[in-house]
Amino acid sequence: RRRVLEASQQLTEVINSETSAESPEPSGDAELADEEESAWHCLWVDKFTPRRYMELLSDDYTNRCLLKWLKLWDTVVFGKEKAVKKAKPSTEARAPFNQPKEQQNKWKTKVQLTEEILEAELDQHKRPKYKVALLCGPPGLGKTTLAHVIAKHAGYNAVEMNASDDRSPEVFKTRIEAATQMKSVLGANEKPNCLIIDEIDGAPAVS
Repeated sequence: RRRVLEASQQLTEVINSETSAESPEPSGDAELADEEESAWHCLWVDKFTPRRYMELLSDDYTNRCLLKWLKLWDTVVFGKEKAVKKAKPSTEARAPFNQPKEQQNKWKTKVQLTEEILEAELDQHKRPKYKVALLCGPPGLGKTTLAHVIAKHAGYNAVEMNASDDRSPEVFKTRIEAATQMKSVLGANEKPNCLIIDEIDGAPAVS
């Protein structure tokens, strides 16, 4: 058994020496292995956290409504005009009789009705009526993760601040101004910031 162990150790040393001689610089495979090793040692919640919109497991209605609200800012933030959907000829052919508007809305889903309400409530500058979105729910529901994923999906740079960290209104106001006025250092590829205030219920109240 001792001889087998010694031979195995010698063979391992030979293989390691040949590998280091062939590739003195770290290769892409080595970097990938390092990333996998670091992911193995990270927290479980960080390792399996959703990073794309399709990976979200939260309520689909909430996800779509929040994404719709954030995408309504594209005209102001990115200068993109909303693409008008063309009516399909098949739908026109299937509706030979005129139906009242109330009866047509009756067959729409809750998501479609909510999206139409959000689109209809734009101000004169084509901005949504509601300037802030509030996500509420018990801890661990995925509110912060949802905000980060949707901000990234919509093309924003997510800037997070915790409202419970600041104990005075002056410091809280200063941090909000710094987060909203801060710009990315990516040069031409910089993205607009999307401010995510976590634990807003713990924000300091003005006395």
